[in-house]
Amino acid sequence: MSEKETKNAEVEATEAATAEATAVETPKVSESQKDPKKFLEEFNWHNYEEGIDPVDDKQLEEFEKLVAENFVDTLNDEVVEGEVVHITDRDAIIDINAKSEGVISLNEFRYNPNLKVGDKVEVLIDVREDATGQLVLSHRKARVIKAWDRVNNAHDTGEIVNGFVKCRTKGGMIVDVFGIEAFLPGSQIDVKPIRDYDQYVNKTMEFKVVKINHEFKNIVVSHKALIEADIEEQKKEIIGQLEKGQVLEGTVKNITSYGVFIDLGGVDGLIHITDLSWSRINHPNEIVELDQKLNVVILDFDEDKSRIQLGLKQLSKHPWEALGEEVKVGDKVKGKVVVIADYGAFVEVEEGVEGLVHVSEMSWSTHLRSAQDFVSVGDEIEAQILTLDREDRKMSLGIKQLTPDPWTDITSKYPVGSKHTGIVRNFTNFGVFVELEEGIDGLIYISDLSWTKKIKHPSEFCNVGDNLEVVVLELDVEGRKLSLGHKQTTDNPWDKYETEFALGTTHNAAITEIVDKGATIEFNEDIVAFIPSRHLEKEDGGKLKKGETADFKIIEFNKEFKRVVASHTAIFKEEEIANVKAAAKKAEAQAAEAKPTLGDANDALQALKDKMDGKK
Repeated sequence: MSEKETKNAEVEATEAATAEATAVETPKVSESQKDPKKFLEEFNWHNYEEGIDPVDDKQLEEFEKLVAENFVDTLNDEVVEGEVVHITDRDAIIDINAKSEGVISLNEFRYNPNLKVGDKVEVLIDVREDATGQLVLSHRKARVIKAWDRVNNAHDTGEIVNGFVKCRTKGGMIVDVFGIEAFLPGSQIDVKPIRDYDQYVNKTMEFKVVKINHEFKNIVVSHKALIEADIEEQKKEIIGQLEKGQVLEGTVKNITSYGVFIDLGGVDGLIHITDLSWSRINHPNEIVELDQKLNVVILDFDEDKSRIQLGLKQLSKHPWEALGEEVKVGDKVKGKVVVIADYGAFVEVEEGVEGLVHVSEMSWSTHLRSAQDFVSVGDEIEAQILTLDREDRKMSLGIKQLTPDPWTDITSKYPVGSKHTGIVRNFTNFGVFVELEEGIDGLIYISDLSWTKKIKHPSEFCNVGDNLEVVVLELDVEGRKLSLGHKQTTDNPWDKYETEFALGTTHNAAITEIVDKGATIEFNEDIVAFIPSRHLEKEDGGKLKKGETADFKIIEFNKEFKRVVASHTAIFKEEEIANVKAAAKKAEAQAAEAKPTLGDANDALQALKDKMDGKK
């Protein structure tokens, strides 16, 4: 052995002796005592169970003690906390300080898509060990066990909770909160109306628990409640700074038929439809659309500033102020009919500048009709400016002024006595309005419609739209009035009847009708005569009845009032009177020849008198 080797051997012997001495002085520490967890994880369970590595009783007691101190009881149903140690595509591996790590499907963490290694999660042992000896845990069951305590606590304290929006349902959404399904009403999703509910599905959001029904296990949550507090603060700040004339930026929140609601950042204001545009519009959606950002001006608000009136058109110059100075009375302008009323039509000649065409300025006709008979909304028309008031922003227009006035040469076109054909346009109780041409109307009084017919209302004689022959009776150029007649287009038949049915003439006819105080007979289609009751008496003392034919004598004829009165009794009464007169005359002649006594003459006269009185 060399010297070097001898020295090395001495060093090793010295170190061994020192180590032995040290071992005596310092108690030996086992591997299990140095790192119990590592020892338990590396312990050869198989060899131990197969008896390959025998363990004495002292070591076994130490082992059981370490197990009790470091591992959870996998038979306990209590919820335990574990740590995420690994995440796969499908599962999360959780360490709960058991003999082996547990596995949980990621589906149970859908409400928490941000799950990562190191996160602490609550779990419940679902199956102690699977076929591979690995623990199967459940996070969902653990959440359900703890959920009601947490939900109640969140409701009582106002704590903000996370929830996973699972799906839509009638009136709102279903939200997973701590593993319990809660209802999120549509009105509680946001402060503004929601048009697309599907955008929230499969999203994790913050909520406040606003209502719990323990009997039916129902929970109602709200996302709107979280932002209302912030909005209320913003609202107070905004309202405090509001001033009339102030211009703010807002977002179109809602559109109605009467106006647009604007979100000014937590405060809503209304732009009335009339304040959207200087031009007339039918609906606000012609000007704005939902979610559009606009600059608006504050027009007014109430004392507590809860109702704010906004304007959009006020941000631009009024069109009347931009109306050119060259525009003047008498100018011809073109425009579009935007509104029609009974009294006229409003025509927009420039954007925001309108003029009124009164119905009387639409036609030269003095017989006025509705404005709708002349124009329709949307019509493009030409008119003449009649009046222009820039200060009051008013303009009157005329259409008829663009055509010649038909009354200019009325005396040559429609002289008195001339015959024409017109169209029946309208009735009144006293006559008929007939249009000879556009702008030339004339009136036929009811008494000038027929020579013979008694007319109570013009509608008995003709219809609106009928063509009617007329004669000009009177012409008032200054008053623009024409008096017309229809019956004057034919000869007056009563001129002929005056001769044909003269007083004393006799005609044969049948009783047409028995009326009060007499009867009527029709001599022709124009003449209906009246027979007083006492003139219906027949020669035998009876009276004529309806339908009975007899001779009648005309005892009255009035052409002006078209009145004819006849009598049957006068026929035979007159014959008797003639016979009496003839007999008297004959008796006088005979008396003159025979010179009878005074008594004889008296007897003859008495006999004649008795005969006239109807005595035998």
